[in-house]
Amino acid sequence: MQGTIVSYRRGVKTQHTNQFILKVDDEKYNSKESANALLGKTVIYKTTKKEIKGKITAPHGNKGTVRVIFERGMPGDILTQKVDIK
Repeated sequence: MQGTIVSYRRGVKTQHTNQFILKVDDEKYNSKESANALLGKTVIYKTTKKEIKGKITAPHGNKGTVRVIFERGMPGDILTQKVDIK
């Protein structure tokens, strides 16, 4: 299964650079209740040199997006990139 990184998790004056909002590409995850089934799954972002792992921690909003916490040191160009969900 794949997903797309939509944005950083942020507030008005703060931005968490290792936490992201993820939209799952599968159509059956389009509500908050169905997104709860993804909690605890691993997300993998592949660069040319290594794989960076993250974990789905919570639903975000009512349309099936989820919050992902990655390791430190995420590149800024991860926005709008595809990631694998396992």
